[in-house]
Amino acid sequence: MTLSLKISAVDLNVIKTMQFEPSTIVYDACRVIRERIPDENPGNPTEYGLFLADEDPKKGVWLEQGRSLEYYLLRNGDLLEYKRKHRILKVRTLDGVLKTLQVDDSHTVGSLMITICTRMGITNHEEYSLVRDLPEDEKEKTLTLKRDKSIAKDQKRLEEMKKKLHTDDELNWLDHSKTLREQDIDPNEVLLLRRKFFYSDQNVDARDPVQLNLLYVQSRDAILNGTHPVSMEKAIQFGGLQCQVQFGDHVDSKHKPGFLDLKEFLPKEYIKLKGIEKKIFGEHQKFVGLSEVEAKVKYTQFCRSLKTYGITFFLVKEKMKGKNKLVPRLLGITKESVVRVDEKTKEIMKTWPLTTVRRWAASPNSFTLDFGDYSDTYYSVQTTEGEQISQLIAGYIDIILRKKKAKDHLGIEGDENSTMYEENVQAGQATIIQHNMGNIKHPSSGNVSMPGLLRDGYQGENKISVGSLHGQVSSQSNQGKTIQTKELTQAQRAFIVTITEGLDAIDTAQDNLNRSQICLVLAMIQPLRNGERISWTCPDKKWGPSYRP
Repeated sequence: MTLSLKISAVDLNVIKTMQFEPSTIVYDACRVIRERIPDENPGNPTEYGLFLADEDPKKGVWLEQGRSLEYYLLRNGDLLEYKRKHRILKVRTLDGVLKTLQVDDSHTVGSLMITICTRMGITNHEEYSLVRDLPEDEKEKTLTLKRDKSIAKDQKRLEEMKKKLHTDDELNWLDHSKTLREQDIDPNEVLLLRRKFFYSDQNVDARDPVQLNLLYVQSRDAILNGTHPVSMEKAIQFGGLQCQVQFGDHVDSKHKPGFLDLKEFLPKEYIKLKGIEKKIFGEHQKFVGLSEVEAKVKYTQFCRSLKTYGITFFLVKEKMKGKNKLVPRLLGITKESVVRVDEKTKEIMKTWPLTTVRRWAASPNSFTLDFGDYSDTYYSVQTTEGEQISQLIAGYIDIILRKKKAKDHLGIEGDENSTMYEENVQAGQATIIQHNMGNIKHPSSGNVSMPGLLRDGYQGENKISVGSLHGQVSSQSNQGKTIQTKELTQAQRAFIVTITEGLDAIDTAQDNLNRSQICLVLAMIQPLRNGERISWTCPDKKWGPSYRP
């Protein structure tokens, strides 16, 4: 039974009806289409694919090359579009650089991050993500607690606190498991590239200027908008370093009060303090001689010392002990732990290591953590950010496991496919004699074989080398000799006995085979005497021909 499908060649604006076997692979179907429509796809065939359209553009599906047509439950008369998979994607970084890229529309955002970060010169793509940079009125539509007259006053206060505390709720992160089309991203829309996971950022330094600049800008903005609360002294220090980055060395005739736009150098709570700009320039003078890159390195180093650095905050409500009342609280996620943070001072109240998290569950209005044996009760909060919190925890765990797997793999210089060379050496007793200047010690005995590491090596012929260990003893005046030996463990001795017995069995079998061959040769060349074959037997096996005609 064949499947009759309408194929729309989008580039040629042509529709043809074609017959396919339901078990046909999508890759083969594309090849058939190219053969039947010669003018179609003059370029690279890999840039084209089959698209199952829907009335809702977000619900259309790209057919995977390795799947069969019947996998998508296609019916006779269904329309498939044969068109280019590539689309335009505009990405802006925090430092204002705008990149226009050509990406595969059939890939998920998670897969596209590899391409995007590679084009940007970023190596650890798994720590970055894309944010929809929406206008303020559009942001209000996407916030989890919508603003309307029906919202209670405490919920409105919660929304105001979110804006003030700059929680992760105000960022519209794209879903890595969906495509750009499924998330209704227009080709002309500009997406913002940001670091989402702070895992390997401590390794970013002057050797990686691209990531250093992105980390500097993101850290600077977090200090200025209050995500990282700092004291006045630290704010002045950060302001002085920022001056060194932007203006270079301090110049007395140029850098005077009135020169700076303070809202770009200080958190808003310190802008109106008297004499604050003069203090910033005083701090600026301390960094004379630092290059722009060196100043950025020092700025990010200072940032890492902040107690809130690397924490992603979510504003939640938790139940007060002994009271049936919910109070606002900040829930923070880092690469190492889950933390409860005071919503006013951002002081850490409690820390749970990420390794103690056994399970978590997200619902539309709550989020629950299970710490297994590390806690007697579950930690549950009221929030509409449950799915975002869940994705962040899962993302950190995924990065940790991926890095651990990369460290644990076997092979020469990190190549798992490398062949390991193993040399089997017969264990034997040995005496090691070494010289020790002017210090005569008592001898002790032992064996040179030490516990080793057995690994699967090259699956080919194995060689067993049998030999002896040779030592050389030399004497020197006024020197003592220290004899050091080490005894084998019981397991090692048993292992050596097994090997020795196996070798002896091989030698015995070889001798028996040799004697049997000699007896057989003698039987074949034995001459006839008086028309009779002389009877004989093999001395060891007690057998031989006894036939007489």
